[in-house]
Amino acid sequence: MSTSSTPWSQRFETGLHPIIAEFNASIGFDIALVDYDLTGSQAHAKMLAKVGIISADEGQRLVEGLEAIRAEYHQGTFTPGVDEEDVHFAVERRLTEILGPLGKKLHTGRSRNDQVGTDTRLYLRSQIHTIQTLLRDFQKALLTHAATHVETLIPGYTHLQRAQPLSLAHHLLAYVEMAHRDHERLGDVAKRVNTSPLGAGALAGTTFPIDREYTAKELGFDRIYANSLDAVSDRDFAIEFASAASIIMVHLSRLAEEVIFWASEEFRFVTLTDSCSTGSSIMPQKKNPDVPELVRGKTGRVFGHLQGLLTMMKGLPLAYNKDLQEDKEALFDTVKTVQGCIQAMTILLHQGMEFRPQRLAEAVASDFSNATDVADYLAAKGVPFRDAYNLVGTVVKTSLAAGKLLKDLTLDEWQAIHPAFEQDIYGAIAPQQVVAARNSLGGTGFEQVKQALAQAQAMVNQ
Repeated sequence: MSTSSTPWSQRFETGLHPIIAEFNASIGFDIALVDYDLTGSQAHAKMLAKVGIISADEGQRLVEGLEAIRAEYHQGTFTPGVDEEDVHFAVERRLTEILGPLGKKLHTGRSRNDQVGTDTRLYLRSQIHTIQTLLRDFQKALLTHAATHVETLIPGYTHLQRAQPLSLAHHLLAYVEMAHRDHERLGDVAKRVNTSPLGAGALAGTTFPIDREYTAKELGFDRIYANSLDAVSDRDFAIEFASAASIIMVHLSRLAEEVIFWASEEFRFVTLTDSCSTGSSIMPQKKNPDVPELVRGKTGRVFGHLQGLLTMMKGLPLAYNKDLQEDKEALFDTVKTVQGCIQAMTILLHQGMEFRPQRLAEAVASDFSNATDVADYLAAKGVPFRDAYNLVGTVVKTSLAAGKLLKDLTLDEWQAIHPAFEQDIYGAIAPQQVVAARNSLGGTGFEQVKQALAQAQAMVNQ
């Protein structure tokens, strides 16, 4: 690399060692910012003309030259290499080739430090909006199943032990709620992403009479950074995004884990379709849950990026340091991974799995998950709940020893346990009634679920 090709001053007498040049360059990944760099540069050029640093004609020519580079990039003819170092220098060099010496005026009143901060925020703002849209699609896929399965029952678990039966819709609506929090959380992150560092310079501002408020408004930012040091060195927004993305992945991974269980021969709660599963290379009978397994695996990848960003930032003195170049790959891969996982899980819900209501009904009917309802039955008849609880525990123990379920006990056997039992005990412990009776606000009772479903459908369609 010759000194004439470098973006820094003639203080340097020789170029970088080729291996160091490649090590130093970020063009291999920050080219993803090219559209945002061009947009930010156009706003900067307009501002330079507005305040009289360059003429109106020069400002217009710079804007048009930058737009020409955008066209070249999308046509595949603007393909900078390692010798350009980064996307900002690549754009400036190409602009100078197009416009001559005028292209060199574009960088007046700014630094690559505030420039990259601006580009990254413009990129992330756009990606957050995309992820929020994908989350809405994911919620709609969950709601499609929920609307079909309000009165389909599924065993509910605590400690991965059968606990109480649930409406399948209620179970799915729990994930709708998680995704809603994810959507809101991203909105909160976006508020802090949408702050302009442009005009902060390298770290101390500039001597030129720039108008930072103008460029912020031109680029759709809500506000500007009040401190130039903070503006160029802040990556809180990237860490916040990675944190929000990690929580999204937690939620996707939890659902993925359940689908993997549900699709197993031991559960058989769902059937996997051919469109979202693969087979074994040696066992022809198998269908593998590749989509949820990959989502579960990729979760650790996103967690790692969050940890990497935190570690990168923890020891950096003010202001800009080259370490900050490492935020890009972490950020870009987090965005790509989260978007891909949400899309894959949405397709899985729409096309890749089918619930098996009959098998679910059999599962609910073949356990002691109605034991709590026996205790509730006695409590409603005046027996202190703790006494009722202990009594039912004994009943379950003796029933297990006899190879019976609670529904199999005769009325005489019930009354031998406690005289408060009457014929209506059978209705009270029937799975459908067990679920329907839990009609407290936010519960699994069918009326509550129908209300929650309607509210969720209204929410995602706003």
